Amino acid sequence: MTDPGTHLFWITSRAAGISALVLASAAVAAGLAIGTKRVRGTRVRTLHETLSLATLAALALHGLALLGDGWLHPGLAGIVVPFAGSYRPLWTGLGVIGGYGLAALSLSYYARGRIGVARWRVLHRFVALFWLLGAGHALGSGTDAAEPWFLVLTGAVVLPPLAMLAVRWSVRLRSGDPDRPAPRAPASEPARTHVGLW
Repeated sequence: MTDPGTHLFWITSRAAGISALVLASAAVAAGLAIGTKRVRGTRVRTLHETLSLATLAALALHGLALLGDGWLHPGLAGIVVPFAGSYRPLWTGLGVIGGYGLAALSLSYYARGRIGVARWRVLHRFVALFWLLGAGHALGSGTDAAEPWFLVLTGAVVLPPLAMLAVRWSVRLRSGDPDRPAPRAPASEPARTHVGLW
């Protein structure tokens, strides 16, 4: 019988990576919901921020746990330098870039006053790209990528926010200006601001 302790770091990284995919997908969905006229109030914004920070914690654990993996031996460069690792370097490198992008754009929320809110909103739109890089990483280099349960789980968490994103862009493109901001709220109604990370 194999001692599970010998695989503890790999199992931990694997669990954290799957958790990060689920959390990031939920955070993207919550962020997209905030931009609709149907979602108001601070509860969804608070959930969005919580999910975003939890995603970053899971991503950090996903990478750091691999340092102790006795089979992969990625070394520090393998987990922090895109395409430097020997294990499926393309997909692993895309995952590293996706993680950096999510971290930078998420944490930039707390510096949006310095960045400028309008500029920050434009940058914030790229979160979806880095989220998709992470999903590609999971499917391209994840050890569970060929398992039916993982494919079902990935479809269940990735497809809904992807559909929401497609609807959002289709509405913007139909309006003739994909970068046009949402219309301002009437004076009698307080303007809604996006205070979440994604």
